Amino acid sequence: MKRIIVASLNQNKINAVKEVFPSFFIEGQACDSGVREQPLNLEEIIKGAINRAKAVFRDCEYSIGIEDGISRVPETASGYMNFCCCAVFDGTRIYLGLGPSFEYPPECTKKAVEGGITISEAFTPLTGKPNIGYDEGIIGWLTGGRINRKDYTKQAVEMARLQIEKRELY
Repeated sequence: MKRIIVASLNQNKINAVKEVFPSFFIEGQACDSGVREQPLNLEEIIKGAINRAKAVFRDCEYSIGIEDGISRVPETASGYMNFCCCAVFDGTRIYLGLGPSFEYPPECTKKAVEGGITISEAFTPLTGKPNIGYDEGIIGWLTGGRINRKDYTKQAVEMARLQIEKRELY
């Protein structure tokens, strides 16, 4: 059976990959992103996903790095939006996908940008869940469960996979 290594132990990320690549054996592996714990720009988010994917590649068809972070977006209340990047590595080439983006409440974003804490830490007083990213995610809390972290992440994985399926176009 073909194998994929996901550079995370977060079940939301692992399960998102399982749903996008159902015919593969998927396993998670802890990995450092090589970027700040709270990425603050799109370049850093993408670099973190790529670093993760490349770091865990071994004896597999693909390795996958998934990184979330915030990046400046004009005309938003906080000045930032959250982005999820998926990097799929086949040992030679990287395939990138971004999921939909959304804005955090300005006060939480300010705490992350100016206070040097993670978005999850900024949300803990509101949610009472210090590890919300391993549960429904902040997106799950903000949407009242209409969208959860796994489903949000899955969109970025799908966007990367389309390049693999249509390699000849890329």
